[in-house]
Amino acid sequence: MDYKKLYEEWLSNPYFDETTKAELKAIESDENEIKERFYKELEFGTAGLRGVIGAGVNRMNIYTVRRATQGLANYILKQGKQDKGVAIAFDSRRMSPEFADEAALCLNANGIKAYVFESLRPTPELSFAVRELNCIAGINITASHNPPEYNGYKVYWEDGAQITPPHDSGIMSEVKAVTDFASVKTMDKEEAEKAGLYNVIGSAIDDRYIEELKKQVKCPEAIKEAQKDITIVYTPLHGTGNIPARRILKELGFENVYVVPEQELPDGEFPTVSYPNPEAAEAFELALKLAKEKDADLVLATDPDADRLGVYVKDSKSGNYISLTGNMSGCLLADYEINQIKEHGGIPEDGALIKTIVTTNMADAIAKYYGVQLIEVLTGFKYIGQQILGFENSGKGTYLFGFEESYGCLIGTHARDKDAIVATMALCEAAAYYKTKNMTLWDAMVAMYEKYGFYKDGIQSITLKGIEGLEKIQKILDTLRTNTPDKFGDYKVLSARDYMADTITDIETGKVTPTGLPKSNVVYYDLEDGAWLCVRPSGTEPKVKFYYGIKGTSLEDADAKSEKLGKEVINMINNMV
Repeated sequence: MDYKKLYEEWLSNPYFDETTKAELKAIESDENEIKERFYKELEFGTAGLRGVIGAGVNRMNIYTVRRATQGLANYILKQGKQDKGVAIAFDSRRMSPEFADEAALCLNANGIKAYVFESLRPTPELSFAVRELNCIAGINITASHNPPEYNGYKVYWEDGAQITPPHDSGIMSEVKAVTDFASVKTMDKEEAEKAGLYNVIGSAIDDRYIEELKKQVKCPEAIKEAQKDITIVYTPLHGTGNIPARRILKELGFENVYVVPEQELPDGEFPTVSYPNPEAAEAFELALKLAKEKDADLVLATDPDADRLGVYVKDSKSGNYISLTGNMSGCLLADYEINQIKEHGGIPEDGALIKTIVTTNMADAIAKYYGVQLIEVLTGFKYIGQQILGFENSGKGTYLFGFEESYGCLIGTHARDKDAIVATMALCEAAAYYKTKNMTLWDAMVAMYEKYGFYKDGIQSITLKGIEGLEKIQKILDTLRTNTPDKFGDYKVLSARDYMADTITDIETGKVTPTGLPKSNVVYYDLEDGAWLCVRPSGTEPKVKFYYGIKGTSLEDADAKSEKLGKEVINMINNMV
């Protein structure tokens, strides 16, 4: 059915409510808007759904949420696991509570219990709850750090990680098979509650989650010694992190914690930021202002669903606050955590540090120094979760730390997704530890550069929206695949990895070996002098992303080389578009 017929179908079908029809009626003279909403279905991908809120098959609304949930329910029923139930959480975005209820009631109508959080909770707590309640799956209604007009729907499996093969393709197939919106099941909430199908969860899970976080403290004596001397500024960016982050810091004894008042309360409009992303400098404007007033040692920001953590640390020599990228904070925590494990009982022989393919090579240097295995996985924290599950199932391998460049890490195995609450706790613990050594976190970071090498990693992206944008993004990938460049900037290409074709090609010899990882629309280039470049489309936004890393001889040299490579890559790609 073409997009115009679908539009007319939504206007005339009694299944769709009057509010939906009024919204669609209002765009009847805007051909392009009708096309954008109906030219394709909102894709249920490996991360679930994510899109702009609104009426239409290519939008986030109660109907697309129900349809996705019916597909998930059908898959669970075919697995024979309907008795285990599904945990559901949601964030502070527009329509998040409504979408959570729609998902729950669809599951209930299919005879599957739902355990729904009473109010907003962070993503890592949903991951924890799936395993704690012995559920078959989990649903989190969130669009993470996307702009306010977006919402999303993430699906987790019984191990607490986002869905991976074979469950991802199985669920996607079931969702795709639901072609008639009116065939989707739902039921009355009151009836579902009476039947014991709709269950509300809250403080009991909160308490157990916080207890698990406390178990990850490696050096309580450092916290005890420095808890009065560390000053922390924190912002939840109008999201889910406020209560759990403040709670864990208070219960551990940190006394000087200041929350940015303008960003403390949940608000799906995100009124103080245009883009609620702790990777963006704008997100820290109010926090840095407060940090200067309070002379804070570190400044922390969690994204709306509290799985990512952004960090600024004070340089005591200059008095300036320095931004740590996800690679920098990840390495700082990896080094601290593994070192503490070494000091308090020793590193297991089968210990492993896990990173994604677009994460800094400093992680490799840290793993080598401590003599632990370095495991590289595809982009997406679910692949780190998959490794943890593999360790558990095989009895071989001990998870020490895992992180990705996009400001996400996990300490412990209580969750199987990025956890910015435990990262907040650990960074404050690390700050206290280094304080007892008369060092700041920035001093610790500089010491790491001097120890492991001056690694500098960057990311550039080009936004290409709409139908034409998707075609241009694929054209860039196709061009790079079929015509491997000799050089990127000053760096000669040594080998090319095509994760879609599962090949690594040595440029000099022509020898081809497998990547050993699942298929993915990604190309990666190993460059001379320890440099690298990776190109992949974003899984959540209309962007093509370019990740790159170099190794310099000093901080200044690394900064200059990285900036130059970034500019040259963007110029080259712009010539392709």
